[in-house]
Amino acid sequence: MHAPSELGDFLKSRRAELRPEDVGISPHPTRRRVTGLRREELAMLAGVSITHYTRLEQGRAISASDGVLDAIARTLRLTEDETAHLKTLARPAGASRPAPPRVERVGASARQLLAAMSDVPALVLDRRNDVLAWNRLGRALLAGHLPPDSPDKQAVRPNVTRMLFLDEHYRELYTNWDEEAQLAVASLRLVAGRHPDDRRLAELVGQLTVQCDEFASRWARHPVRTCTSGVKQLRHPLVGAMEVSFENLVIPGSSGQRLIAYTAEPGSPSEAALRLLGSLTAETEDTSATV
Repeated sequence: MHAPSELGDFLKSRRAELRPEDVGISPHPTRRRVTGLRREELAMLAGVSITHYTRLEQGRAISASDGVLDAIARTLRLTEDETAHLKTLARPAGASRPAPPRVERVGASARQLLAAMSDVPALVLDRRNDVLAWNRLGRALLAGHLPPDSPDKQAVRPNVTRMLFLDEHYRELYTNWDEEAQLAVASLRLVAGRHPDDRRLAELVGQLTVQCDEFASRWARHPVRTCTSGVKQLRHPLVGAMEVSFENLVIPGSSGQRLIAYTAEPGSPSEAALRLLGSLTAETEDTSATV
């Protein structure tokens, strides 16, 4: 997925965000032709030769030391996640033939854990954010409009990033949709940098880029950020406004699968809403079973 241009595009996007005066360079009286720092200005500030930096930005540098990359990261004021992403792009693994896509499956122990978490909404995602499994309350919280067995069918398996941009039901669930969209793109960028030969991940990015201008514009800005926990503001169609915390738990030996669990503050209206949602979905299932 990331050809040499990925590294160059990332560096250019970060150069464009820094003004000369931000780093102590007096603006030149003549009009500048570039937005942000020039290559030579960045190279000077980082203590790197302009030739070496240019080759790096063009993807022609054979190798770059930690010292050089760290100096560039400091000059560009990169975050920890962005610095790690820079090093991943600057040191791609040897070219390899992409492996044929395989059907991701959830192990029996993970399924048992999901089933045991009857009062906690939970689901299992792969690194592409495909939903591989969910428990009853997890589906009710996030995707009650989808069939319960949809994660088991690869042809219609939900993907939470795709749903965030293309599924109106899922999109309307989030009160702060812009923030969720930015985080989704930033975390997907990080994964794409680590797995450049993932064909299905490339297909997902291609589909979203073509079908959604909002995704395409965000993707072009190269945001990078990891997210392992946090708080989400929801507007649930059945139980109203909710605030839930989430935790990502990586499943060992699963090639990047992770279990995400959602909880509400004890004694809060959100906890009461979760209990109500559990009761409503249990009644629905009981009615369906009776029919």
